[in-house]
Amino acid sequence: MEFDKQWDAEEYQPPIWKSYLYQLQQEAPRPKRIICPREVENRPKYYGREFHGIISREQADELLGGVEGAYILRESQRQPGCYTLALRFGNQTLNYRLFHDGKHFVGEKRFESIHDLVTDGLITLYIETKAAEYIAKMTTNPIYEHIGYATLLREKVSRRLSRSKNESRKASVSNEEHTPVEKISSLVRRAALTHNDNHFNYEKTHNFKVHTFRGPHWCEYCANFMWGLIAQGVRCSDCGLNVHKQCSKHVPNDCQPDLKRIKKVYCCDLTTLVKAHNTQRPMVVDICIREIEARGLKSEGLYRVSGFTEHIEDVKMAFDRDGEKADISANIYPDINIITGALKLYFRDLPIPIITYDTYSKFIEAAKISNADERLEAVHEVLMLLPPAHYETLRYLMIHLKKVTMNEKDNLMNAENLGIVFGPTLMRPPEDSTLTTLHDMRYQKLIVQILIENEDVLF
Repeated sequence: MEFDKQWDAEEYQPPIWKSYLYQLQQEAPRPKRIICPREVENRPKYYGREFHGIISREQADELLGGVEGAYILRESQRQPGCYTLALRFGNQTLNYRLFHDGKHFVGEKRFESIHDLVTDGLITLYIETKAAEYIAKMTTNPIYEHIGYATLLREKVSRRLSRSKNESRKASVSNEEHTPVEKISSLVRRAALTHNDNHFNYEKTHNFKVHTFRGPHWCEYCANFMWGLIAQGVRCSDCGLNVHKQCSKHVPNDCQPDLKRIKKVYCCDLTTLVKAHNTQRPMVVDICIREIEARGLKSEGLYRVSGFTEHIEDVKMAFDRDGEKADISANIYPDINIITGALKLYFRDLPIPIITYDTYSKFIEAAKISNADERLEAVHEVLMLLPPAHYETLRYLMIHLKKVTMNEKDNLMNAENLGIVFGPTLMRPPEDSTLTTLHDMRYQKLIVQILIENEDVLF
């Protein structure tokens, strides 16, 4: 169901965000630029009047005058051509090596202006000085799980799904501030998905990337304010979860990708795709196999004969554009080799192959075992190491390829032939080495052949 649409503004209760760090940011010293009264020769074009040329640390200290937040830029006496930010904080002058590569930086963060760099630095220094112990303990009592806001949301969703419209509404957590309904956090979405009985519970790590938040933002793990001007935290690009960088290490592997954030079908991580579309396997695999089994099992050279590349690209674009509504019927693509080509391309384009990089060497080692029974047992053990979505997709594909071999009399494709086709498609060595790939090809072929011939035993 479309949970976000059904969540009424009057029913939505935002979490009780912890405001201590926000208050500290408001108290942080403001930057005070100390302007050089004279025009400095050879001043870098990307610095302004706060640049004082070549002066000593002692002179810089004197210019700052003991004023909290005061700052100047200077060129090093010892290393001409190297620049330093001198900043007054905590009753002392702090000196930082300053860099410029189109943006200004002293650490990882890069700023458009020196003023922004100093503002962010003062906020960070102030908060980390005043609240070091508090920050160290932020992750010890998260709202994310157990006793926190996510649990309250899950209970609320459960009640909402089970009660009738006339049932009286139960009391909910009180709110400190009003939040527009459009700003419902990803916690709400995740809570809704948790109670979707059809949602396939594959574990997935969050895809966190450093993010700059516009306006005040709070961490959805610990409920504390994310301080600073830029790069205040990280956001999961698959589900939209916003957390502190240090909190991201504690978030469980429970990412529920938001379909609005998944821009394509091909080249998308397999687990991400199936969770976003709420399916057991990638719908590309299901739709293509259904079409192939309906009209192509007896086609000579099935999977070995190639379709036209431009038509295969058309199918790829159709899936990326239309998803499960993509039309790959015989009316549009009468040549079944186009559909088999699109399916093989899907597997080749996966950022992590069906047989993952982590398990690749174990499969190759299993293939080298000479005793057939021991080899089969070793292959089975490695199969158990595959992520659930990869395992399920591989299982479904092998059942299909077994059906292909049962029509060998017409299509001339046995398990060995299919192993030659699918070995390099389903397995890629972690290191991009042509020599390794050539050396491993016969073992790749053998693994796929074993999986096809023994799919009823192995899966």
